[in-house]
Amino acid sequence: MDSRITRIRSELAKIPYQARRSHSMGAERHQFRLGPRISASEADAFEAEHHIVLPAAYRAFLTELGGSGAGPFYGLLPLEECRLFTMNRKPADGRPRGFTHVDHPDALQGDLFLHVIEMGCGDLCLIAVTGPLTGRMVTGNADGFWHPNVSSAQDFLSWYQRWLNHMRDGKDNRPLGLTSPATIATAPWGFRATTSPRCRNPVHRPSRTP
Repeated sequence: MDSRITRIRSELAKIPYQARRSHSMGAERHQFRLGPRISASEADAFEAEHHIVLPAAYRAFLTELGGSGAGPFYGLLPLEECRLFTMNRKPADGRPRGFTHVDHPDALQGDLFLHVIEMGCGDLCLIAVTGPLTGRMVTGNADGFWHPNVSSAQDFLSWYQRWLNHMRDGKDNRPLGLTSPATIATAPWGFRATTSPRCRNPVHRPSRTP
């Protein structure tokens, strides 16, 4: 077992009781609880059905920690709800790239990204499952409202650990949906971010590499 699994399990259990932690957007939904782990055979079946290999760190999380629930934004999607996307071609005018579901007739043939975290409003938090970014976390918007952002974390477990660490330490990290107590206390909008005109969910737009 990866030693990070044990550390993440321990730190996740402590998070709800840390008074000075950052506010994590969407935590009201998952309440820092993980759903049941999936079996290795379930992971194998998903891989066979979609003709992919799940990145090792992400698969380890699902089979050894939890198959849904606690995570950045609105939390980890159950594997059966995760869908594959491709990144759209870069527009000639420099506008941001969007993402298209692989079954859509306009989807390009190219590297595959699995939607694993719910962000809402057409925003996507994905893990690359093919190509040079395999295993890395990528955030973007399906309609290209903002530029895709590749996390500097090398794999899913490192990315998830960063979320826990920054939340525990009371840091701001908008790409991970975190707002520090200091920002909450002084911001004119108070406890919640501004509301997108496209939906009712609070919006935290990535402004730097998470």
